[in-house]
Amino acid sequence: MAKSGKAKAKWRSPLWARLCAIVGCVLMVLGGGALVTTQVLVARYAGAVETKDLFGDAAAGATKTPVSEIKGPLNILLVGIDPRDEATAPLSDSIIVVHIPEGLHQAQLFSIPRDLRVEIPPFAKTGFQGGTSKINAAMSYGSSIGNGKHDVAQGFDLLAKTVGQLTGIKKFDAGAIINFNGFKDIVEAMGGVTMTIDQNVKSEHLQPNGKPRPRRPECADNSCDHPYIGPQKTYKKGTYHLQAWEALDYVRQRYGLPRSDYDRQRHQQQFIQAMAKQALSKDVVTNPVKLDQVLRAAGDALIFDGNGHNVVDWGLALRGVGSQDMTLVKLPGKSLFDGQQYIGEGLDPSAEDFFKAVSNDSISSFLIDHPEFMQEM
Repeated sequence: MAKSGKAKAKWRSPLWARLCAIVGCVLMVLGGGALVTTQVLVARYAGAVETKDLFGDAAAGATKTPVSEIKGPLNILLVGIDPRDEATAPLSDSIIVVHIPEGLHQAQLFSIPRDLRVEIPPFAKTGFQGGTSKINAAMSYGSSIGNGKHDVAQGFDLLAKTVGQLTGIKKFDAGAIINFNGFKDIVEAMGGVTMTIDQNVKSEHLQPNGKPRPRRPECADNSCDHPYIGPQKTYKKGTYHLQAWEALDYVRQRYGLPRSDYDRQRHQQQFIQAMAKQALSKDVVTNPVKLDQVLRAAGDALIFDGNGHNVVDWGLALRGVGSQDMTLVKLPGKSLFDGQQYIGEGLDPSAEDFFKAVSNDSISSFLIDHPEFMQEM
């Protein structure tokens, strides 16, 4: 595609998530007077991303079709998890749906509250008979593979079925599991990320120097809501260039926030947008060394299922989507109680109309009539 040593071409990245605006495409960049070809980066990045069947239909090994077959509208399910060993049942700490309208020039993101009470369907692979629970437990109920071991990819399958049942999305076109620690590596490779902090936030987990806060002795069994003591890292309103550990810590906070997990969802969506903007900045895309580090870090952070297409194919198909083309959507909801006991979150009935707009590929029109669904940037 390049015509000379001075030529420079680049694509704009697709915007994977909460979570994920992972650099989802390969870029042609000019550095040191030498053109880095797409073939080199394609091979390196595509090979770095782990691919698994996340939807229980062997789609990860499906017959390859042309990239031109990736047509909108599209729905992508992105799930963020804390790293766990295979002996521990995984929980989905972040659930984001990315809707790409028919023209493939926009990305509309909405988060599913992790504590949302939903009906989780039966799952024959684990013998789970179905029932009402918080949605972040679906991955756990679907992950058991016997002998006390768990598979996050199999757990994703049940979570996808649960989210599909909730939203009316019959089939997701792609999905990814994102390791939260992997985000830290990506942001470190980019040299940090510039974010606008929209409210004062105190860290539940870290001290001002970034070290973990001490745990109260009586909370060793994780039975306390607030198990930590000592000074807290504070994030104040304003625009800052955050180090990787600061950015990841900030978007994980919910305790002490006026709207708890709803505020955290907003911060995570804002983080995704900030990551996408940073990844596409000249500081990254014109620096072959830094770009390569970012791509490799993104590969280490992802488990991907593109229904027969790899992450680079998706990057090509969504090259028309830039960070400025992202719309962040908030779903209205409230906390639910059984007497005095908190049992989770519930969505406002108006969310049903939004889900219909997702199915009809009419989110843009819906947001004009319902501006209260627009997330603060």
